[in-house]
Amino acid sequence: MANILMVVSAADSLTMRDGSEHPTGYWAEELVVSHKTLLDAGHTVHIATLGGAKPTVDQVSLTDDSAGGMERADGFRDYIAAIDAELSAPLVLADVRIETYDGVVMPGGHGPMTDLYKDADLGRLLVAANKAGAIIAPFCHGPAALLSAVDDDGKFAFEGRRLTVFTNEEELNGGTGPNTPWFVEDALTDKGAIVENAAAWSSHVVRDGNLITGQNPQSSEDVAKEVNKALLK
Repeated sequence: MANILMVVSAADSLTMRDGSEHPTGYWAEELVVSHKTLLDAGHTVHIATLGGAKPTVDQVSLTDDSAGGMERADGFRDYIAAIDAELSAPLVLADVRIETYDGVVMPGGHGPMTDLYKDADLGRLLVAANKAGAIIAPFCHGPAALLSAVDDDGKFAFEGRRLTVFTNEEELNGGTGPNTPWFVEDALTDKGAIVENAAAWSSHVVRDGNLITGQNPQSSEDVAKEVNKALLK
């Protein structure tokens, strides 16, 4: 089985277009479902954050409406509590040696729009992982982290690659709305990525070689299954 690095945002707020602070973090469904699916497949999963800080769960993602019912919300809480020791002492991203991992998985929530998208250590890790052909699998807002991957010549490492991401439509109608400071779909398009999205709130996964991306929280399980399939080949 494979060793997988799960990079999680350590941010707990996002500065909005009007300058206000919006509480955020990682999205419960995305971390829980992908983590559990990969563990159940027999893989080893290590969580890493910037500075080794404990990541914050977005409390909105634990509401009944966002989680898809009270039972699912309770299940997410229970799973997060069960892995609290790991979440409380994640790896320091800057210290990670990417050659020890077969894949990098990056769940979203709005947190990556605060820290991961501009982190140089993550950028170096992703460039190296991409050159090595390791699986790179961000989903929902997780693809914001790809923006950090700029090589020594200033070129975006994923220029010309096919991917999907939380859409502008989803952001405006079910995300942070018109007050969103920037749109990940637009930023990736501007950098030269080829964004391929499906209907809002439908599970949608795009694979382009070693790059596996998912559109939204609904895509969490399908992304993890595609990662498992890729690692078993």
